[in-house]
Amino acid sequence: MTRFDATPRCDRTEAWAALKGHFEAHGRGFDLREAFAPLHFLLDLARECGVERRRDAMFAGEAINATEGRAVLHTALRAPRGAASPFNAEVHGVLDAMLAYAEQVRGDGGFTDVVNIGIGGSDLGPRMVVPALDAWCHRGLTMHFVSNVDGHDLAPVLRRLDPRRTLFVVASKTFTTQETMANAQAARAWFLQAGGTDIARHFAATTTNVKAAAEFGITTTFGFWDWVGGRYSLWSAIGLPIAIAIGADAFRALLAGAHAMDRHFAEMPAPRNLPLLLGLLDVWYRDFHGFASRSVAPYHQGLARLPAYLQQLEMESNGKRVDADGEPLPFGTSPVVWGEPGTNGQHAFFQMLHQGTDAIPVEFVLVRQPTHGHDDLHAKLLANGLAQSQALMVGKTPDVARGERVPTAAAGLDPDVLARHRTFPGNRPSTTLLLEQLTPRALGALIALYEHRVFASGAVWGINSFDQWGVELGKALAGELLPRLQPGPRFGDTEGLDGSTAGLLSRIVGGAG
Repeated sequence: MTRFDATPRCDRTEAWAALKGHFEAHGRGFDLREAFAPLHFLLDLARECGVERRRDAMFAGEAINATEGRAVLHTALRAPRGAASPFNAEVHGVLDAMLAYAEQVRGDGGFTDVVNIGIGGSDLGPRMVVPALDAWCHRGLTMHFVSNVDGHDLAPVLRRLDPRRTLFVVASKTFTTQETMANAQAARAWFLQAGGTDIARHFAATTTNVKAAAEFGITTTFGFWDWVGGRYSLWSAIGLPIAIAIGADAFRALLAGAHAMDRHFAEMPAPRNLPLLLGLLDVWYRDFHGFASRSVAPYHQGLARLPAYLQQLEMESNGKRVDADGEPLPFGTSPVVWGEPGTNGQHAFFQMLHQGTDAIPVEFVLVRQPTHGHDDLHAKLLANGLAQSQALMVGKTPDVARGERVPTAAAGLDPDVLARHRTFPGNRPSTTLLLEQLTPRALGALIALYEHRVFASGAVWGINSFDQWGVELGKALAGELLPRLQPGPRFGDTEGLDGSTAGLLSRIVGGAG
């Protein structure tokens, strides 16, 4: 399958031409008063690009991941039991077994620590969700996450563990992921050296390669399917550490929230379809205003890992340079996604957001009700979040700056010079998402909102948002370089390497000299 239903690429549509004309006439300077004017052109663009038909094909289980010949069915993982959704019985069979095991670990399992060993989607999702739902987490269990093949990631975790009371979860669909298996083998070696004797009890796996897991010594495994992409996998057995942390009921609520957003995306008319509108806004910002990045500022410490999670979700999905037919794209796709929780970011990069030379859209995530009892702190947090979005919008004029008393200003500084330093241009775009409370259901809906938003923008751009060939080249080259860095016949061998890599390798194996 190539171009879906022969729909034109976005830059070849009438709506794209209309948007260009609108931008040239009204949008080049980005006036927030005009920000809603292109909406009807953007909705026309979605219609011409067949976004709704692509969406329906995804939900129906068609192989929309054409380069790998796969369906894209993470939505099936959160469909309720008995729903008219593909693979419903199989999904709930695995879910029931996984949640039963999670409850066993939480109950009388005798564990105090759980270590999830994975990378990419097998790490980023669970690592983000667990602290976000801290109020629901089992107080007798400490969750750890190890992903980097750098031993400096694993070693500090192992130092804090008692092998008799630790469960390791090895998360790898194929049970061959290089970084994950290296860390799993190191963890097993530590376990045995520290006196551990029952690998089958202390190690579980989320994998489809039951045979390889058994050879490792693991007998407890939970599988999933090839239509589950890594960055969409937290809803599957990859969510085992989440289920252990928050329990079966809360995990089902997480799924229910995501399913509610699935139904919204599938059924809500385009002018009120939130994922579609956000995806179209991303296209407008990226390809007409030329905004190359977006800052995500969650004003909730539990969402500290949300920007990192969204980096994979968006940049791995839509960081593509060719369309679905393999033709080079003449326009930008995924922006760079980055950020930190508020209020920390205010004391770091917000200076650039307010007064830097580049306009960078900011996405605020606010939560109205906290799950702690420090209401005075939460009011301060919300005031800061609102103030930042207000400041980005209204700025500060030179006249206002000139009329202010500034005790910290250098004595004798020309007031006009000082005023120019203290002027904020304003008129800088931001979006605010407001949650009532960060519950499992609300978090599920928020994550699914971002998933469908990425789908919508990718569908407009006419790209395959569900493959990731860009991660393959480095993996292959690393496998070829590894024997040159380990003791053996090829240690230090630079034959066939380019000059830069050969020089660096020689420096590494030969020492600094």
